[in-house]
Amino acid sequence: MARIPYFDLDKASPELASIIKGRLPLNIYRMVAHGGNTAVGFLALGSAILNKSDIEPKLRELVILRVGAISNASYEVFQHRRVASKTGVSAEKIEAVLANPEKPVDSTLFTDLEQLVLRFTDAVVREVKAPEQLFNDVAARLPHQQLVELMMTIGFYMLVSRLLENLEVDIEETPPH
Repeated sequence: MARIPYFDLDKASPELASIIKGRLPLNIYRMVAHGGNTAVGFLALGSAILNKSDIEPKLRELVILRVGAISNASYEVFQHRRVASKTGVSAEKIEAVLANPEKPVDSTLFTDLEQLVLRFTDAVVREVKAPEQLFNDVAARLPHQQLVELMMTIGFYMLVSRLLENLEVDIEETPPH
């Protein structure tokens, strides 16, 4: 059960209501709406990461799932299993990226780039600043825009995970459409 009541979306500002309108009826939106004007920015950044990033969607979803797993964020993992599957991430890769979040992902299921980005994700989540060689290896493989988007994705989903876990947002009883 959530630690605070869900926001009544009928009381949302017109700007926030227009952003939430048309989205899946998820509890995260009903909780984030308490943030008022900051919720608008939060939702805009999340939308940009999911819909406008140059990072390949399958790679993005592996990163998001990994952040959720390391953060022990059950709601985030639950929701992004579905999203990852819709982007074409195999069930085997989803399970492998979620297994043993305390250990590096090491599986022949993943491409060299995926393994590199997952190691980078682990380092950023756990150590804040990735070791120089790891950073350089990722920077050599991704254009600057994608490198920055990768770090924004990691950081944003760390925020999402912490928000969801601290507020104990409930997983919806009825699956979203």
